[in-house]
Amino acid sequence: MSATSSRNNHYYDFVEVQKNLYSQSKGGKTNFNGLLEIILSERNIMLAYRNIKSNSGAKTKGTDGYNIINLAEKEREVFIKEIRNSVFNYKPRAVKRVWIPKSNGKKRPLGIPTIKDRLIQQMFLQVLEPICDAKFYAHSYGFRPIRTTRHAVARVQTLINISKLHYTVDVDIKSFFDNVNHTLLIKQLWNIGIKDKRVLSVVSKMLKAPIKGEGIPRKGVPQGGILSPLLSNIVLNDLDQWVANQWETFETKRTYAGNDVKITNLKRASNLKEGYIVRYADDFRIMARNSKTAYKWFHAVRGYLKDRLKLDISPEKSKVVNLRKKSSEFLGFKIKAVPKRKKYVAKTNVSNSNRKQIIERLKSLIKNLQKHPTPENVRKFNATVLGTHQFFKYATHVVKDFGDIEYRLLKTLRTRLHKVAKYGYPIVGKNATYRKFYKVTRKTYRFGENDHLFPIGDIKTTSNFNFSQSQNPYDNKNHFKWDTEIIKLMKSKLPNRTVEYMDNRLSVYSKQKGKCAVTTNILFAEDVNCHHITPSELNGTDEFSNLVIIHKDIHRLIHATKQETIDKYMRLLNLSKAQLNKINKYRSLCKLEKLAVS
Repeated sequence: MSATSSRNNHYYDFVEVQKNLYSQSKGGKTNFNGLLEIILSERNIMLAYRNIKSNSGAKTKGTDGYNIINLAEKEREVFIKEIRNSVFNYKPRAVKRVWIPKSNGKKRPLGIPTIKDRLIQQMFLQVLEPICDAKFYAHSYGFRPIRTTRHAVARVQTLINISKLHYTVDVDIKSFFDNVNHTLLIKQLWNIGIKDKRVLSVVSKMLKAPIKGEGIPRKGVPQGGILSPLLSNIVLNDLDQWVANQWETFETKRTYAGNDVKITNLKRASNLKEGYIVRYADDFRIMARNSKTAYKWFHAVRGYLKDRLKLDISPEKSKVVNLRKKSSEFLGFKIKAVPKRKKYVAKTNVSNSNRKQIIERLKSLIKNLQKHPTPENVRKFNATVLGTHQFFKYATHVVKDFGDIEYRLLKTLRTRLHKVAKYGYPIVGKNATYRKFYKVTRKTYRFGENDHLFPIGDIKTTSNFNFSQSQNPYDNKNHFKWDTEIIKLMKSKLPNRTVEYMDNRLSVYSKQKGKCAVTTNILFAEDVNCHHITPSELNGTDEFSNLVIIHKDIHRLIHATKQETIDKYMRLLNLSKAQLNKINKYRSLCKLEKLAVS
């Protein structure tokens, strides 16, 4: 569940439903019936529509040639009825096959369902995810609400630094998404608590959606399907729990004062294999204390995957690694245990393959800037630099890594940009975004008056803390990631806008801490509108002082002149007297009639 989805849940008042499902499941409930009625509720359908609309692939057409625009044109009541009927008589349309290039030169298959099937999958996800997530293993981090890759890396670091586990069993499942056993998956859904047979029937049909040009699949979940990440976690949750039950959560006859005491006694008095699994989607490893235990885990896991989950491992990619001697790559990071004083600690770097990808990507963007030194291309470069920095800033040796990346790009920067840009200290003025992330004492390239390239080597390590297991993703819905939203705004394209407007728009968003000037609610990138306090038609400028960030619906209300439009947004927004007064202030500066304040 993304941060945007979290906010949307509040928008359609669905958060309490999800919170209750999660709490019941976490509390031990294993018999969830009557789920289809929740899935087919009007607010769940409309929430699914809103989440699909917010997705970057909403305008991608399926095999039927339709996209989100075709759904948007329908009347609400007709739309709701049509979707319900589609679920009652569910027959998925053919999935479009698309091949996406991988970093190793190979291609990976994506299956893109029709827009209606995507919407139905989203409806099911919104109800099934809270139930299933509550049952998932604590240290599974992929495709789960408010968890990220950095949390998985932090867990590995902790097991190296604190638990002194310096052997890793790296396991690669061969073509995992293509080989999921359908019958087993439905049983796993039942065991996790999904006891509504109508729901299981629809999910079973989703799994057997025909792939255009290939026919009906007998196994696998399509990468690209909205429900697929959740289903893959359900499959591998059995592995998580099995590994944990071998050691971490092993039940003993004797009751101990704490888990640490229990672990100490297990080490002393048992022949069990000590090991801890850390998983992100189908990428996982088991941390062990010595070579003998690590190889026991390797063979045990290979057998479990084959016998219980009907999955094979890739022999050439699966191995045991002594982290004191060699490094291991995990989720884009290179990890090694290195000596420090009297102990070993985790050293993390950008992996070699990712370093190469970053260099090639930035080279391509620099060449593009030489040919087309436009503000839009500057923003693309900056968004790539900032996004890469934000992902890898948790590596302990990221400063050295990006220093090396910058050094390898110096010649390209000089030869390609010396004629189209100026090199020197940035003149950022009120550019709060630049000041927030980068030093003004570091030289960089400038296009025009204030379009600066973000410096590639200006980065520092950020402490990587473990995920707090006490967090309930369905309690706190304001999981706002500032850096992610800034990057989205930088990448957005707005036609016929000046460089000053695009730059100041980011700065105003930064100054307002991402909050709407009227409601003070957090604004995600897709809901951001930048309002001219004095309108352009009344000689208002694109200066920083004349801009304010507001929610797009608030913006529509500020400029609305038709009474039906005003009534629509007044009902939708349910504003307080103070908020209406703010809107009237902006309307008066636009020479528009004030709204009635009760």
